[in-house]
Amino acid sequence: MTSVRPPVLVAAAHGTRDPAGVASLRLLMARVRSLRPCLEVRCGFLGLAAPGLAEVLARTAGRAVVVPLLLGTGYHVRVDIPAAVGAAGHLRTRTAGPLGPHPLLAEALGDRLGEAGWTGAPGGAVVLAAAGSRDPAAGAATGRMARMLAARVGAPVEPAFVGGASPTPAAAVAALRARGHGRVAVVPYLLAPGDFARRAAQPCGADVVGAPLGPHDAVARLVLRRYDEEAARVPVPECVAAGAGGGWG
Repeated sequence: MTSVRPPVLVAAAHGTRDPAGVASLRLLMARVRSLRPCLEVRCGFLGLAAPGLAEVLARTAGRAVVVPLLLGTGYHVRVDIPAAVGAAGHLRTRTAGPLGPHPLLAEALGDRLGEAGWTGAPGGAVVLAAAGSRDPAAGAATGRMARMLAARVGAPVEPAFVGGASPTPAAAVAALRARGHGRVAVVPYLLAPGDFARRAAQPCGADVVGAPLGPHDAVARLVLRRYDEEAARVPVPECVAAGAGGGWG
């Protein structure tokens, strides 16, 4: 019997001009590879950084699962990723859903809060600062993530947005103060450093501001979970050509 190689995991990242953001995503992919050493893992960006997703797919052979490194639905999930996948007609592919909302993200967010010094003291509350979108479904998904985080940390969590929707993190902090919460933390619902993360970290009246999710182990495990959900559904051709070695694109 001829063994069939598993589909390549092609991560589709939002992209950023911030070198720290690109480095953080590279570290996340390195963590994914370390958890699944036999799996070929590649990454392409949807803008602002190279290599682009379309370029990575063009250089990938055989079968692939595209995993959006995105926390919710939006234009990239609905339009950009399907367009790149559709142009890669030589591949047999499946596209996974976005990473969030998911309890594994709540685990990572809780750790980022703890690292920033938030102890969950009685009367405390948290603001979950997402990028923001005009898409109502994206806002609803952030609300679900806030409820998952609240269950994880045992404190109220208020969703907020750094753009495209309201309330802003500063407004959410003020609202929690008005409701009697004496200690308020802000944690970015963002994967990596960049413009949105800087805006989330701007002074907003919070006592504690956490870091983006970054290359957290729970995020890496979630990337593989999304891959596994689709990998078995990728059609197997009668003859599978040997793929190229893994790498960053």
